[in-house]
Formats: sequence, structure tokens, C-alpha cells
Amino acid sequence: MAKADITMYGADWCGDCRRSKRLFEELDIQVNHIDVEADASAAEKVIEINGGAKSIPVIVFSDGTHLTEPSDNDLKAKLEALKII
Repeated sequence: MAKADITMYGADWCGDCRRSKRLFEELDIQVNHIDVEADASAAEKVIEINGGAKSIPVIVFSDGTHLTEPSDNDLKAKLEALKII
């Protein structure tokens, strides 16, 4: 499994989080998963990144950009742009 410098803020109950996590697994990309339910500071970080919104997943990339609730196509495009896939 390839280790990429990617952090995903999410929660187990979140369908979009499970979908993004499944895509990372299918692409054999290891990411740092942070559970916003278990880590209050992570939940605050999500709100900060999203300009006040609690939307998850928030996926933060090594280039300092992020995607919030990305479609699989948008996530793949970002991974391609970063030459991860």
C-alpha cells in the first residue's frame, strides 16, 4: 500500500466518508484517518477548514489544498494531479 501525505477527517457513520475511504483502499493509498467524533480538536479543525461548516469528509493534501465531500471522480482527479495515481 502506497503511503501518501493525505489526511482525511471523517466519522464512521458518514456515508461520504466510507465512500472516500473505500476509494483510497481500492487505489491502494494509505491515508491518515482522523475521527472527528473521537477528537474534538479535529472537529474544530474541520469547521476551520470549511469556513464554519461541519461537512465531512475533509481530505487535506500535501500541497495544502483540501476537498470537502468530494465525488469519487473529483477525488481521483486530485490524486492524478498530485501524481499519486
